[in-house]
Amino acid sequence: MEEFHKVRRLPPYVFEQVNRLKASARSRGADIIDLGMGNPDLPTPKAIVDKLCEVVRDPRTHRYSSSRGIPGLRRAQAAYYQRRFGVKLNPDTQVVATLGSKEGFANMAQAITAPGDVILCPNPTYPIHAFGFIMSGGVIRSLQVEPDDGFIPALERGVRHSIPKPLALILNYPSNPTALVASLDFYKDVVAFAKKNDVIILSDLAYSEIYFDGNPPPSVLQVPGAIDVCVEFTSMSKTFSMPGWRMGFAVGNERLISALTRVKSYLDYGAFTPIQVAAAHALNGDGADIAEVREVYLKRRDVMVDAFSRAGWTIPAPAASMFAWAPIPEPFKHLGSLEFSKLLIEHADVAVAPGIGFGEHGDDHVRIALVENEHRIRQAARNIKRFLASSAKQPNNVVPLAAHR
Repeated sequence: MEEFHKVRRLPPYVFEQVNRLKASARSRGADIIDLGMGNPDLPTPKAIVDKLCEVVRDPRTHRYSSSRGIPGLRRAQAAYYQRRFGVKLNPDTQVVATLGSKEGFANMAQAITAPGDVILCPNPTYPIHAFGFIMSGGVIRSLQVEPDDGFIPALERGVRHSIPKPLALILNYPSNPTALVASLDFYKDVVAFAKKNDVIILSDLAYSEIYFDGNPPPSVLQVPGAIDVCVEFTSMSKTFSMPGWRMGFAVGNERLISALTRVKSYLDYGAFTPIQVAAAHALNGDGADIAEVREVYLKRRDVMVDAFSRAGWTIPAPAASMFAWAPIPEPFKHLGSLEFSKLLIEHADVAVAPGIGFGEHGDDHVRIALVENEHRIRQAARNIKRFLASSAKQPNNVVPLAAHR
């Protein structure tokens, strides 16, 4: 039976191949150390859980909630932006709650995209940044570029060679998957470009609180006048270890927020009210929970970089995010990221995310998530060390799983 049009536009989900291999290995009794999916393993802080339990006992909170977010939650998010970034937001017109940043991106694409609209998108990037627009009929122009001096020239080429002119630009710093961080000067240049060329900026700032060098990543909305062209998406999933709660936000330009709010009003009634109240409680906290989460990821990062280096796999230390963007070891680079990821499951009992899943320009890397404790990370390094040593001695015995079929 022929697939539906929108489904045909989506490529095979690369990560599902890795997930099937993990499940198969576990069914055989293998102890797979899963560094693939960016699914935080830390518990949600007790005070947030306690607030949820307190509010859920009130039957009045069991009714339909507010799609755009209850007023107290929107005020809490606006207050957070004022404290953290010095950005003043109107909680009534410039803040909307989303069911995680992923849903926010997808519904923003629905709200603003007409068939054939061109979107400028970094490659590699988190899949929803591109495929949210593809599902909405948009066309992606990939930018293989880092947040450096080559970014603006790449944007200029993108505008010059796109018909029609690009509608929007996606930003994601700290980046998933590359962990690169952008500076405020970089954002100033991008905002100036966007205003000059009448391009919307959609910024994903989900990892703003997970940084390791003492320099908090900025928001693009800190640039004077950025709010004229920009909406920024944040999430509580990583900052407060609340991934299953599905709580995020879009903030910024009033016209764009209004469009997103209107689309959402047809699609959902918002998160469960006790979740929204607990999220507001978290945002209004003193920041101690955020600092504790950050410290855990810092320790895991340092252990991972050191242990993997001793195992024979040198990985650049990420400055931010809960990921490391790891170049495939030279002897395996020709295989590509998917086949190398399969080898790690079969021969090292370690799962990582293949870079090809984030775009074709990511195929010489894999993404390693810091979602296992330090003991498990060291165990992964020992497994990988044995795998690398074995493959160096007997390279013909280590072949991709596809070759067995």
